[in-house]
Amino acid sequence: MPAFIRKALLERGLMLAYRRRPPYQQNDYVGWISRAKRKVTQEKRLAQMLNELEGGRRYMNMAYRPGRIPK
Repeated sequence: MPAFIRKALLERGLMLAYRRRPPYQQNDYVGWISRAKRKVTQEKRLAQMLNELEGGRRYMNMAYRPGRIPK
């Protein structure tokens, strides 16, 4: 995971929410953000990921119903 994504997750207190997502979603988010060619696009995608993790009911702008969260 790139340092700027890790930093943003930690600053917003969302690392646990990120880690609770399935591995394919974690990989999708990181790849999607990292592949952006322009900085402004990268920042927009990062903000979307953070907002979706905060809300917990969205994934890549689609409805997401989390499964059972392990203790």
